[in-house]
Amino acid sequence: MRLRNRENMLPGVSKGLFAAVLLSLTLCAPIARAQQPATTQPVPAPAQSSPEAAPAPGQSSPGVAPAQPAAPAEATSPQPADSQQGTPLNPIERGTEGTFTLRQNAYEVRLNVTALDSSGRSVQTLDKDAFRIFEDNAPQTINSFRHEDLPVSLGILIDSSGSMYDKRVAVDAASLDLVKLSNPEDEAFLVDFSWEAFIDQDFTNNIDKLQQGLSYIKSSGGTAIYDALVASADYLSKNAKHPKQVLLVITDGEDNASSATLEAAIRRIQDFDGPVVYCIGLLFGDDTNKTESRHARRVLETLAEQTGGVAYFPKSVKEVDGITKEVANDIRTQYTIAYHSTKPPELGGYRVVRVEAKDKNYGKLTVRTRSGYYPRVAPAATAKPDATP
Repeated sequence: MRLRNRENMLPGVSKGLFAAVLLSLTLCAPIARAQQPATTQPVPAPAQSSPEAAPAPGQSSPGVAPAQPAAPAEATSPQPADSQQGTPLNPIERGTEGTFTLRQNAYEVRLNVTALDSSGRSVQTLDKDAFRIFEDNAPQTINSFRHEDLPVSLGILIDSSGSMYDKRVAVDAASLDLVKLSNPEDEAFLVDFSWEAFIDQDFTNNIDKLQQGLSYIKSSGGTAIYDALVASADYLSKNAKHPKQVLLVITDGEDNASSATLEAAIRRIQDFDGPVVYCIGLLFGDDTNKTESRHARRVLETLAEQTGGVAYFPKSVKEVDGITKEVANDIRTQYTIAYHSTKPPELGGYRVVRVEAKDKNYGKLTVRTRSGYYPRVAPAATAKPDATP
C-alpha cells in the first residue's frame, strides 16, 4: 500500500460517507457502506456535540436504551445439515414462479476470549469443555475452538490534540514496540486524530514505514475520539486481511469534537463485526480537571468493556511502553471461540453474549470478551427455475 500523509483524510470520514454516518446515527436507520471517495482532501471538522459517557446496548446502567438495529454485523453463510436433528439448517424453498430461495438461518459468531484467574493473571491451559456460551441467556453450542497466536489486523489511533505535545515521544516509542512484539504476520495501520482523523500509514508490518507515519503527526486542535473510532472500524471492515481485528486508542482527554456520541460509536463498532478496542488514557497531571478526568475514564472503560478490550490508566508516560507490551501479549494469547446462534438473524435486535469458564485447577475465573452484537441479515439467494416440476 502507498504511504498516506496528513493531506489524505482517513477513508470513512470524507464528506459523503461522514454525512451518511451522521444521518444513520441520528435516525438509527440501516447504513450502506460507501465506497472510498476519490478526493483525498480533508473536510472541515464536524460540528461539536456533547457525547454522553453512558454504556452502550447490553449494559444495565439506567438511562441508556439499546439502539434499534442498523447496519448488520455478523457474516451469514450457508451451513451444513444439523447432524443431530437430521434437517438442513438452510432449507431451499420453491416459489410460485419456479424460483428456488436459499434461507440462510445459521451464521457464525466469533469471540476473542481472555480468561483470568482470581489474581488477574491470564490462564492459558483451558480446553473447549471449560467454556460455556450464552446468547440472551440461551446456551449455545461451541462450533470452533482455537488457542493459538492468530495474526491480527491492528489500528493504532493516537490523539494528536494540542495537549498531547509533551507525551508524543513516549507514545510513539510505545506504539512501535507494540508492533515489534506482535505476530510477524500482523498488519497495522496508523491514525492520528484531533478535530478530524487522518491515516498516516496504511496497513503494513514494516516498522520503518510506521515510524515514518508517526513523523507526520503534529499536535494541535481538539479531540474527536468517537468519530476516529467509527472511521477506523469502517477502514478495518473494508481493508483488513485478517478476521481478528483490534483498535488501540491512546488519548489524554475526553471527546470534545465528535459528531457521534459514545453510544452511537459503540453501536457502529458492533455493526462492523466488533473489532476489540484497547484504550490507554493518559489522565494524569496537576492541570487535569478531576471531573473531566472521571468522565474520560468512564468513556474509555465503556469502550473497552463493550468490545472485549481493556482500558489502562498509567500514572506517567513512562508506563505506556509496558502497557503496550501487555496489550501485545493479551492479543497473542487469547482463545478464539465460535458458535452458530440458535436465534435466526431475521429477528434482528441486539444480542447479549456471556461467556463463562470453569476448571477444577483454578478458583473463580473471569472471562473477558465482547458483550454482544447485532446480527447481519444476508439477502436470500435465488436460483434459476428447475426444468422439472
